[in-house]
Amino acid sequence: MQRHRVAVIGAGFGGLFAIRALRNAPVDITLINGTAYHLFQPLLYQVATGVLSEGEIAPPIREVLKRQDNVDVKLGWAQHVDTEKKVVSVHGPSIDYTVEYDTLIVAAGASQSYFGNDKFSEYAPGMKSIDDALELRARIFGAFEIADLQTDPVAQERWLTFVVVGAGPTGVEMAGQIAELAHRNLPGQYKHIDPRKARIILVDAVGAVLNTFGDHLSTRALRQLHLMGVEVELNTKVVDVDLTGIEVESERGHQRIPSMTKVWAAGVQAPALARQVAEAAGAETDRAGRIMVNPDLTVPGHPEIFALGDMMNLAGPDGRPLPGVAQVAIQGGRYAADVIERRLRRKPEPKPFKYFDKGSMATISRFSAVASVGKFRLSGFFAWVMWLVVHVFYLVGFKNRFTTVVHWAVSFLGRGRSERVATEQQAFARRAMKEYGDPYQLVRAAEEAEALKAAGPVPTDKHPSEPTTYAEKATAGK
Repeated sequence: MQRHRVAVIGAGFGGLFAIRALRNAPVDITLINGTAYHLFQPLLYQVATGVLSEGEIAPPIREVLKRQDNVDVKLGWAQHVDTEKKVVSVHGPSIDYTVEYDTLIVAAGASQSYFGNDKFSEYAPGMKSIDDALELRARIFGAFEIADLQTDPVAQERWLTFVVVGAGPTGVEMAGQIAELAHRNLPGQYKHIDPRKARIILVDAVGAVLNTFGDHLSTRALRQLHLMGVEVELNTKVVDVDLTGIEVESERGHQRIPSMTKVWAAGVQAPALARQVAEAAGAETDRAGRIMVNPDLTVPGHPEIFALGDMMNLAGPDGRPLPGVAQVAIQGGRYAADVIERRLRRKPEPKPFKYFDKGSMATISRFSAVASVGKFRLSGFFAWVMWLVVHVFYLVGFKNRFTTVVHWAVSFLGRGRSERVATEQQAFARRAMKEYGDPYQLVRAAEEAEALKAAGPVPTDKHPSEPTTYAEKATAGK
């Protein structure tokens, strides 16, 4: 007799914690994820600034789940969900396949939002993936190296100007770490430049840094950023980004900031899959593409489909949508697993999902952070220690926790950065892939061309302009 089939899209906090909670349930789980690792996104900025290696925040999924026998891990990107046939269509490297399900958990996370200006991404990478972090690492450390070669003071200043867009936790942490590099870690290592003269500019269209933390902590964070030499430009909207600079509009009017290194840490949106699932299920989405879910985290009209974390829009006690943070996804994953297990054991379903807010934290610099936990507002050293403990706790795997603590000791107690290696491939691979196309699809196109050549001409009733083979798809639009 076939056991209940659970398909999980996404190996982030929501998907991973749901799978772990189902380890003893009478189900067969298929996990679909676009990468072979689980990513701890809150520490991506530390990979980008040379504090941690990518392996410390991205353990292999198969290693994490190696003791859970009811899980089949599959690499690929979910493209389409057929809610009637209960089938997920997946685009994998060199092969497409389908996964059937009885229950579906959609937890594919979020992507960077450029608010309709996707062309900005070419010059200002986001902070949502390991690829983003490694590219930024190459750009940040490369900027100091190239600045050291410049003989033109104007060019040198342009290479030593770093602009971070977005004054939320990610943007504040990123600006703080670049400032630490410039003022503490790198001075004395270059013959022709003084890294302390680097400009770090934090830009946001709203009127406060860390605006969700409250006025008190926002003011503390702003003061600390100023002490570190970060220039904070609030109520400032980005209107254009290109190779050599960024253009903004503020109360002072239109301004261009010459800069070779830009970081985009403003705005998130649900992936295209969320809208596709919502359309297939007849559900609504919000402006960010998140699915409006029922109180039990299911998609309206489809109790067999759960949407978790950044994929869902569910109002909290204050009437506002729950934030896209790790704890919402973790608690949602455990809740969905509990609902599934209760259904299988024919037990009453639990009460509607209720998020327990464990607080918000953000680091600003070494020994300085802010934390909002319930009614308590902490800043400074004690908030920083709390931030360390919480983030170590949520890292997956003892080895990752141990090496992370060691690297933090090197970076925070000393003046070194253990992960400063950056390559040209990291800096330019994204642009090359965009120019030359998906390498796996090109391989498939070549294989298909060989097969067609061997088989001879095959009649087709397709429209003349419609690409059907991988060779045609690989070259379409070029």
